[in-house]
Amino acid sequence: MSDLTADAVATEHPGASPVGGNPAAPGGGRTVAAAVPRSLVDRLATGVTATAEPSVVETVAPLTGERLAGLPQSTPADVEVAFQLARRAQTAWAALPVRRRAAVLLRFHDLLLKRQDEALDLVQAETGKARLHAFEEVLAVATAARHYGRAAQGYLKDRRRGGALPVLTHTVEARRPKGVIGHISPWNYPLELCVGDLLPAFVAGNAVVNKPDTQTALTGLWARELLIEAGLPADLWQVVIGDGPVIGPAVVEHADYVSFTGSTRTGREVAQRAAARLVGASLELGGKNAMLVLADADLDAAAAGAVRACFSSAGQLCISIERLLVHRSVADRFLERFVARTRALRLGGGLAYGADMGSLVSARQLETTTRHVEEAVKAGATVLTGGRARPDLGPYFYEPTVLDGVTPEMAVCGEETFGPVVSVYRFDTEEEAVAAANSTPYGLNSSVWTRDLRRGRAVAARLRTGTVNVNEAYAAAYGSVAAPMGGMGDSGLGRRHGAEGILRFTEAQTIATQRMMPIAPSFGLDDKQFAAVLTGGLRALRALRFK
Repeated sequence: MSDLTADAVATEHPGASPVGGNPAAPGGGRTVAAAVPRSLVDRLATGVTATAEPSVVETVAPLTGERLAGLPQSTPADVEVAFQLARRAQTAWAALPVRRRAAVLLRFHDLLLKRQDEALDLVQAETGKARLHAFEEVLAVATAARHYGRAAQGYLKDRRRGGALPVLTHTVEARRPKGVIGHISPWNYPLELCVGDLLPAFVAGNAVVNKPDTQTALTGLWARELLIEAGLPADLWQVVIGDGPVIGPAVVEHADYVSFTGSTRTGREVAQRAAARLVGASLELGGKNAMLVLADADLDAAAAGAVRACFSSAGQLCISIERLLVHRSVADRFLERFVARTRALRLGGGLAYGADMGSLVSARQLETTTRHVEEAVKAGATVLTGGRARPDLGPYFYEPTVLDGVTPEMAVCGEETFGPVVSVYRFDTEEEAVAAANSTPYGLNSSVWTRDLRRGRAVAARLRTGTVNVNEAYAAAYGSVAAPMGGMGDSGLGRRHGAEGILRFTEAQTIATQRMMPIAPSFGLDDKQFAAVLTGGLRALRALRFK
């Protein structure tokens, strides 16, 4: 990793943006090979449900391009075996009191914080992101573990409901586990979007068959080991690895419920397959998220927030911002601050804190990012800063990039880039800004910046996104784990976090006990008399304001 150390200095080249390049951050830490030794890979690989002599696929460390791991590939037959093992384990697990299941989450919380450096090394090695952004995953998972470890009993407890006949009908709503959840998780947040989504499923009494993205499977397998150490039965969490078009449908085919995070295109296919089987699904999909900078915004705070919003995890974050909508009266002053902060970001890939932004995950992400920028520039857009790959730092590094003059026909205007690229647009009225923010089929996240908090909340209420952050990038809403998080429109179905985040993994069951008399003609009443009595009763309940 010598090319990622402190002596790797950014250089200018012909065609660079007028604003210049980004400095390299100190590398520090260990090499990928030292942090993820072969012995660790071999141990974690035993957690994959695969045949005795499976084929092996190799993954690459994005920071360096070196070989990272060789992982066994599951087959559709292995997926069937995984579900069989999970179902057997689920029966005994569901029979435990909720408090016993919740205690596993709380022990996992403590183990994760204690051994977070192991998790950070794996997340960085597999994704290429900066260590601070890897820490966001640890923070999110620990927060979810604490929340559901403490709140699960309240979410899942039996609830008394109004009966058909007051006093005579005793009605309870109970929650039962779905059974075995099919969970398909992506590469960009391999800890949070894998185990973070599974914690409420487990505490609700379910088993899980998880298909992580092969590139980032080690992180999920490590989290599985930690949960087993915390007390989770080993067979309750099955891991299968393989090509999405082969293994993904097999997971959906056997699941009692499907949880998926990924692209909108694949999400539609998952939804269709689940619907054909009449099983439920929650889908967190793509986004083209907007940040609105109103005329009265604190421009320094907004510029700092925009850097976090646009370039965390090199923009490979579903809730990151790819569109900056700025009031025309403050646009020049805001951009001066924002571009300066973006230029100052330190790129680097050492397995230590210090870099402000890391690498893209793959050649495919680099190609999409490069194509969006180059096509936009060719069509007339201006690069205010960035706009180039940085092979001097690593194979998939790309500078944080700010584009001006983007028009609707450019791919970067409407398509999700999923890279460190943001486009700037100016507006004159609040109505114009809201309309522009709502102009895409997506509706995942948005951000509003203003000194007037009441105005900020009013604007937020008009935005068609599942979460809105006022005077923050994305962490305020996402970190509020007692509140739901998810998308509208093409950004998905269902919610993670809060009550919806755990109740989606349950079936509602109503148990009604009738006492003293049936809901039918009785005590000598004929049909007509029975109908008259109930009619009078309904009128009385209305007058007494019964619900």
